[in-house]
Amino acid sequence: MALGKSVAVVIGSFALGESDRVVTFFSRDFGKVRGVAKAARRPRSRFSGSLELFTVGQLVFFDTDRSDLVRIDHFDVLHPLARLRDDLERIGHAAWMIESVARLTAERDPHVGLYALLVRSLRSMERAAAGRVAVCFVTRCVDAVGHRPRLDSCVECGRRPPFPRARLGDGGLVCDACAPGLPGLVPISPSAIVALERLRTAAWEDALSAPLGRTEGELKIVLEAYLTRLIGHPPRATKFLREVRRLSVTGDRG
Repeated sequence: MALGKSVAVVIGSFALGESDRVVTFFSRDFGKVRGVAKAARRPRSRFSGSLELFTVGQLVFFDTDRSDLVRIDHFDVLHPLARLRDDLERIGHAAWMIESVARLTAERDPHVGLYALLVRSLRSMERAAAGRVAVCFVTRCVDAVGHRPRLDSCVECGRRPPFPRARLGDGGLVCDACAPGLPGLVPISPSAIVALERLRTAAWEDALSAPLGRTEGELKIVLEAYLTRLIGHPPRATKFLREVRRLSVTGDRG
């Protein structure tokens, strides 16, 4: 029975039986790890309050090699990030980030850089605008896992921009001549292309504060569509965020 230790982020969980919980972590040293926290749902559990979504902590588990699920021994909280759970908008954007990690990474595939980016982004979201942090994170996340969209030429024919009506498809930009007949392309403006490059390469604090105006909203749409193509279906967090915005608009009108 192998012992594993690593700092990790809680990126998902669900109930198992009457008292247990299956928890998914994204760890620095082991990548994505799923395990059973025995008696985690009991009132006096040793896990009480520590397995909340987005929590950063020190994970200790046992791997028996008899199952894909490890046995979670304990998870000591380092950063509770409680503010992320106080606001529906923050919850939605933070969920978008962890869903991106969950869907784009494989089990037990360590990625130290992506782990550091995720923790930095979650901690930044406690003080910075949630939408901007999420856009910066997803822009860099797809790069980190090897799905960087090509923006310097058409992925179909190799022509270089500018294009009168550029679109984003599988792998990157598609020019006007190649667009007909290709499904699921998303329009992208020249300003959004420039902004993606800027957010990808700028220092973190500069990326969070760069003036984007309406382009930020366009980037969210473009990145949501790109993630949808990568994972095969719309992210669940996208639907949640749309419902939050709908309720917010309805409340303002009331």
